[in-house]
Amino acid sequence: MPDGSSIDIDIRIASSAWRAALPNPKAAIRRAVLAALKAELPAKAKTGLSVLLTDDAEMRKLNAGWRAKDKPTNVLSFPAESAIDPARPPAYLGDIALALATCRREAKEQKKTLADHVTHLTVHGVLHLLGYDHMDDEQAEAMEPLETATLAAMGIADPYRAVPAKPKPKTAVKKTTVKKTAVKKPVARKAAPVRRKKAAAAKRKNVK
Repeated sequence: MPDGSSIDIDIRIASSAWRAALPNPKAAIRRAVLAALKAELPAKAKTGLSVLLTDDAEMRKLNAGWRAKDKPTNVLSFPAESAIDPARPPAYLGDIALALATCRREAKEQKKTLADHVTHLTVHGVLHLLGYDHMDDEQAEAMEPLETATLAAMGIADPYRAVPAKPKPKTAVKKTTVKKTAVKKPVARKAAPVRRKKAAAAKRKNVK
């Protein structure tokens, strides 16, 4: 495992909301970075990287400028080199950026703590700096096990495992008796054009 003192990790908090969201964001990020480098770099390896903790507005600008996608995203990685030799890492690996609002929303949707989700995204970002990717199934199959193993060593559950939905509670329904009455048979009429279109649309909607 790389010695923490030999890894230069520059963490910049551009949005003060990060300090309210996590007890000690810099410590959490540093722990995730070192965990991600543990299995990939040799002991005493000397290298560095930077992490930007920002908001969705700045992340949207970064995403638009570098990936031509005009929307915020959870994490972006900017590798200093397209390919590296883990046995001889470069002096600088690259940069990572994380957007708080997107991270928070995803954590809520995925029923995770914000701390666990940010840790996962940091590990994910570091692996990108090391040359890993997930553009196709083969790449993802190489990268994702490293993420899950790193997180497991930190006591964090597999982030790619679907959370089972909680069963809805059953409610008792009181059975009622309906008295039958004679109903006059309606006369079929030709539907108006608008109603016919709605009926056809409803039928298509129900066909999968």
